[in-house]
Amino acid sequence: MHEDVVAPAGLRVTILGANGPTGRLLTEQALAAKCDVVALTRRPKEFPIAHPNLVVAGGDVRDPTAVDTVVDGSDAVLSVLGTPFTKGKVEVYSEGGRNTLDAMKRFGTTRLVVVTSGAVTDRPEPTGGFLFNRVLQPYVTRVIGKTVYDDMRRLEDLVAASDVDWTVLRPSGLFELPRVTDYSLTEEHGPGRFTSRRDLAAAMLQQVSDDRFVRKVAHVITTADNPNMLSLIWREARKK
Repeated sequence: MHEDVVAPAGLRVTILGANGPTGRLLTEQALAAKCDVVALTRRPKEFPIAHPNLVVAGGDVRDPTAVDTVVDGSDAVLSVLGTPFTKGKVEVYSEGGRNTLDAMKRFGTTRLVVVTSGAVTDRPEPTGGFLFNRVLQPYVTRVIGKTVYDDMRRLEDLVAASDVDWTVLRPSGLFELPRVTDYSLTEEHGPGRFTSRRDLAAAMLQQVSDDRFVRKVAHVITTADNPNMLSLIWREARKK
């Protein structure tokens, strides 16, 4: 089981996208692991977590000055950015990634963990069946979510071309569970269409002290207590 999140106590970690559903869980887990946390959010007054070892900074990842402020002095940067599906061009992932890499180079921070999505590859899911592989997934990745996934790919390209010790984590369909499970973390995308946000947060935090996936892409899959696919897609679509 992954119930005890492995993380180095006393290290300073910067969390980008900290006010999103996964970002909040990641912040809680990092604080529980006795890390010093700097959380960047555009809405600092709405951030629900307070802790002596937490600094909440207001700012946008597209602002180089804001990114510089939170990266300076950090041992690792954990990026869990998110944005709603839109027909317009999306640049928050690539622009935020570029600012992050520039800041890391400037201040000597070497460890970077970023989240994209298993959907960036648009590959068939072995257990998905006709409806998922031929209808639902193509519609999400090529139509309603196209601009988001295009920018995630740009982010992955930027990160892979950098000199930092990076890890890209690709979750599948995100859902909620009350605990961290015995999730799968592998280079190859194994069977499974779901990732709980708690598992994703735990996997991100684990990378700070784990070098198995340095300069690699890893897939995070939750195998326990999976939801119904149609209800999950409907719920997530309404959030967008």
